[in-house]
Amino acid sequence: MKGSCGFSDFGGFPGAGGGAGGPTFTFTTSGPGGSYTSFNPSDPNKIFESIFGGNSPLFGMGGLGNMGGMGGMGGGPRRGRAGSTNIFVDQDDDMSGFSSGFGGMPGGMPRPSRQGHPNGRSAGGARRDHSPEKPTEITKPLKVSLHDLYDGATKRLKVGRKLLNGTTEEKVLEIQIQPGWKSGTKIRFPKAGNETSYGEAQDIVFVVEEKPDLVFRRDGNDLIAKVDIPLVEALTGAPGSGKKAIDMLDGRKLQVTVPSGIVQPNQRSVVSGEGMPIRKDGQVRRKGDLIVEWNVVFPTSLTASQKEGLQKILS
Repeated sequence: MKGSCGFSDFGGFPGAGGGAGGPTFTFTTSGPGGSYTSFNPSDPNKIFESIFGGNSPLFGMGGLGNMGGMGGMGGGPRRGRAGSTNIFVDQDDDMSGFSSGFGGMPGGMPRPSRQGHPNGRSAGGARRDHSPEKPTEITKPLKVSLHDLYDGATKRLKVGRKLLNGTTEEKVLEIQIQPGWKSGTKIRFPKAGNETSYGEAQDIVFVVEEKPDLVFRRDGNDLIAKVDIPLVEALTGAPGSGKKAIDMLDGRKLQVTVPSGIVQPNQRSVVSGEGMPIRKDGQVRRKGDLIVEWNVVFPTSLTASQKEGLQKILS
């Protein structure tokens, strides 16, 4: 409507606008040319009386204040002057949940407080779950050597747990380390931990942590090995077969060919299928690669004649 403000067509209650055959009340301003019939909004209770009648049982219930009001405006009445009930809420009132619509007829939702709602709802309208919480799990690291992650192994761990009767008990947990497992792999033992007041025992979860190895380091499914080669062999080639032996994680000695020509520091050679086991569908299907990094070892000292000889050769 032209020049209207506040609530327009405030319907939804018996006798209010929008009901069958009911009048429509509109709060308006008296702008130029306005010809609408207006109510004086200075006393909202008069407006309420005009809508529902002075003898309405709703007046005995404290007006709109005890009807649950609009969502977030609360059900508790606000007092104005002595003996009167204010159906409106101050601007600084808690208006959370306003978009939830009307709170219904008499007996609606109580007024929410800033600390939380008595029916288990917070000021924002979210329900708090008071059901018993699931017992937390106990997480422990399981340090495993790269050798065991390559070949597999069996670990037996003795753990103690607390019982509800105040005693403790010990048990031995057996873990089958599977070839190809990685750091971060979790092994769960349901209800093997401490008993809790919720009626269930905690789970124990072991998380695999790979221990450093002296020769190899892991990169995904690949193994990287740093192999020393003297400077003279890096320049002139390895004697004999031109190969270097590497002690593998499974105990084999693998012969790796030294690159032809001059070997640069940290130059790499790749041997396919000699890396970490790769698991699929619970079985080892293939292996990653072995990456050899050639570590050129320089002499710590040279005699005068050696230096002179190198200068003649390399100049």
